[in-house]
Amino acid sequence: MTKRSRIRELLLDLQDPHHVARFQEMCGVRGSFSRSPGAGAELDQTRTHNNGSIAGESETKNSVVNEGGEGEKPTSQTRQRIGASTTTTTTTTTSKGENENPSTNGTVLPNAAGERVAAGGVNPHSLAWSSTVKPLRKNSLTGDAGHEFRIENRFLYYLFTFGTELGNEFFYITFFPFLMWNVDAFVGRRVVMVWVWVMYLGQCTKDLIGWQRPSSPPVVKVEMFYNSEYSMPSTHAMSGTALPFSLFYLTYGRWEYPFPIGLGLALVWTVLVCVSRIYMGMHSILDVVVGFLYTVLILLVFLPALDAVDSFNLTYRYAPLIIVSLHLGLGLFSFTLDTWSTSRGDTAQILGTGAGMALASHVNHCLGLLPDPTPDQLPFPVTPLSAGLLGLMLVRLVLGVLVLLATRALMKKVTIALVCPLVGVSSEDVREARQHMGVELPYRYIVYGMVGFNVIFLVPLLFSHTQLS
Repeated sequence: MTKRSRIRELLLDLQDPHHVARFQEMCGVRGSFSRSPGAGAELDQTRTHNNGSIAGESETKNSVVNEGGEGEKPTSQTRQRIGASTTTTTTTTTSKGENENPSTNGTVLPNAAGERVAAGGVNPHSLAWSSTVKPLRKNSLTGDAGHEFRIENRFLYYLFTFGTELGNEFFYITFFPFLMWNVDAFVGRRVVMVWVWVMYLGQCTKDLIGWQRPSSPPVVKVEMFYNSEYSMPSTHAMSGTALPFSLFYLTYGRWEYPFPIGLGLALVWTVLVCVSRIYMGMHSILDVVVGFLYTVLILLVFLPALDAVDSFNLTYRYAPLIIVSLHLGLGLFSFTLDTWSTSRGDTAQILGTGAGMALASHVNHCLGLLPDPTPDQLPFPVTPLSAGLLGLMLVRLVLGVLVLLATRALMKKVTIALVCPLVGVSSEDVREARQHMGVELPYRYIVYGMVGFNVIFLVPLLFSHTQLS
């Protein structure tokens, strides 16, 4: 066997969904399939399936979920990614119309010996302390809520749920503002720059490669939200690598803390996010490994250039025009890689946020607001937390988030009212209108561009006038 053949065989092995299923089983995740995990390769191909759900069932839901979790009606532009990632449930119906083999996750059935056994062959007595749950959020594209599964290790379930949330939208909209307002605005704006580039490259690479999620069975879909999007590389793994290590890179020497603690926290953060994606059934081992290595490569190239890019954004006269044009152009390019989906909107949202924050940084620099500390003020000591300091940080976070929510609500109404007539799309059904690239791209870009702008400009200005800075 040649070296190339061995490498190819290794890569195929790392992509095998049975490794994911075995890891889930080790962690106490129990799904109930009508066929054994080993039969995954012999799935009936007479029916068409979508990632993690039967396509026919998904289509009857007739809805697509947007970033807020609300249903959207699918149009002819909506992508349906059909392929390797499938779920099969076999049910035999008797002449009386009753199901002979109900295989819903968590169901307890009698076996041949007359004993009651949970679907999947697990004795229910061993599951007395476990929980039967469903995925936390519906599929973002099909609206599929997924199937129930059984959790036998609640600690790992909550641990990896927390780990996967470190790469989701709710974490971003709280973490970045908190970092800007309560820790270090200089570090915060640079971390956002890294995050934007890493996430953009990851999303585009996914669409270029076009690999499906791990098939189910044998994998249990603990999460469904991103199940219809492509799999390679894992952008959760990319974000979970880029954020902690860029934070470590930017804060060590600027803040006084021991090197082993900073490095250790970055490693724990990365490992937790990466492993959580396998636990959730969203990625193969190969997806996660490639996501990690891809991010390391991006950081090696981008981090040394961070000073020059940040200085350009702050000081160059025509930086605002270039920032807007570049981010908008990147959004247009990403929309040509695949048909409409929520991931395209997410890409525009990321680019808009990055552009808004870069513009606000330029405005602050020109107006002399929020100046960066001088070198003689560094390094900063780590301030001990007190009740008063924690209270002040909480007030800043709550007040600032309220301003951001108001900004988003206002800009959504204004943008839809302006964009829809320009592109010739009816604004009566906003959800359907946003399925058009000409609406969705400027909608996400403008709305979240203003949100990003206010994170760095309006909210800190408000803090300075209310004695909260």
